[in-house]
Amino acid sequence: MNKTEAEYAGMLEERRLRGEVAWWRYEAITLKLADNTRYTPDFLVMLPDGVLEIHETKGGFIREDGWLKLKVAAALFPFRFFLCQKASKKDGGGWSIKGV
Repeated sequence: MNKTEAEYAGMLEERRLRGEVAWWRYEAITLKLADNTRYTPDFLVMLPDGVLEIHETKGGFIREDGWLKLKVAAALFPFRFFLCQKASKKDGGGWSIKGV
């Protein structure tokens, strides 16, 4: 787990303690997108109502191949997918979380 992922894990744990998240795990699953193409999302998150979400964290920009895998996975699997990017300190910090 890199620094950005560790910070996001801390935020998820805070949300779990507040009851906003029921459960979360880092790199809990690997999804098969095609023959010889796999995608391991950063976080699998379960909400209190049982809905499962995939959260992909990025410290800054996302490479084109990473964005493509995320979009393909969102089209193939019945999870809610989110791109979670760390905001810079000059932009106020925190996270920008966008649905895919």
